[in-house]
Amino acid sequence: MQPELTSVGAAKPPRRLRAGRGEARAGFLFALPWMLGLAVFTIIPLLLTFYIAQSKFMITGAPKYIGLQNYAAIWADAAVWKSAGNTMMFAVISVPIKLALALVLALMLNRVTALSGFYRTVFYLPFLMPAVAGSIVFVLLLNPGAGPVNLMLEGMGLHPPDWLRDPAAALWTLILLSLWPLGVETLVFLGGLQNIPKDVSEAADLDSPRGWHKLVWITIPLITPMILFNLIIGIIYSFQVFTQALVIGGTTGKPAEATLMYMVVLYRTAFRYFNMGQAAAMATVLFVVVLVMTLLIFRTARSWVYYEGDSR
Repeated sequence: MQPELTSVGAAKPPRRLRAGRGEARAGFLFALPWMLGLAVFTIIPLLLTFYIAQSKFMITGAPKYIGLQNYAAIWADAAVWKSAGNTMMFAVISVPIKLALALVLALMLNRVTALSGFYRTVFYLPFLMPAVAGSIVFVLLLNPGAGPVNLMLEGMGLHPPDWLRDPAAALWTLILLSLWPLGVETLVFLGGLQNIPKDVSEAADLDSPRGWHKLVWITIPLITPMILFNLIIGIIYSFQVFTQALVIGGTTGKPAEATLMYMVVLYRTAFRYFNMGQAAAMATVLFVVVLVMTLLIFRTARSWVYYEGDSR
C-alpha cells in the first residue's frame, strides 16, 4: 500500500500506525493518574527516607547530614535488637501456621454446599474489622479476671495462663491474635483450588481413592503459586506488625518487652523521641531485610513452584 500524500507532497504514516499511536497516547493518559500516584506517594517518599536516614532530623529545623551515624545508633540500641528478635520469632511461627489454617479452611469451603457463599462471607468478615477494634475485643476475651475464655477453661478444670501479663505467654497471645483474620489468604487458596482442572481431579480420584495422596501429590503442587503469593505477603505483613502489638503491649512492649515489635520501636523513635533520622534508618533497614528475604524466596521458588504448562 502506497503511503498517503499531504498537500505539500510529504508522505503521511499509514492509518494503522496512526491508530496505534493514538491508542498509545490514550493508554498513557489512562495510566497517568496511577503513575503520578506511584511517584508522589511511593517513589518520592522512599527517596526522602533514604536521605533522612543519613541526616539528623528532629522534625523542627532542616535535616543535617551526618552520614551513617543513625545506623551506628541502631546497631548499639538494645531495644532494636530485642524487637528484631521478637519480630523474627513472630514471623517464623505465625506465617506457617496462618498458611496451614487458611489452606484447611479453603479445602473446607471448596466443597459445594447450599451455604458455601454464606461460609465464605463469614470467614472473610474478620478481615474487614479495624485492627484496633479487633485487638481490643481480643484483650477483653482474654482478660485474666473475667474474660470468657479464661472462665470457660477454668470451668473445664484447666488453668489458663495469664495471657497478657506473663512474658512467656504474651508473645504467643500476639501470635494467636494474628491468626484470627484469615479471609484474604483463604480466598486466594480457594481461587487456586477452584482453578484445578476437573479432569485432573477426577483422574486423581480414580487413580488413588485416598484423599491424602490426592492432596499431597496433586492439589498442593497445583496451588504452589498461591502458596508463594500468600507466603510473600505473610512475611511482609508479619515484619510490619504494629497495631496489635501497640494495643496489647503499648510502646514499651509490656510485659518485660515480650510484645515489643520492630515497628513499635520505630514508631516511638519517630513520634515519641522525635528522632526522624534514626526512625528513617530503621525503616531503611527493614526495607532491605524484607527485600532480601523476598528475593531469596523467589530464588528458591524455582524448585518448588509449578505453573501451568511447566515442563519440570
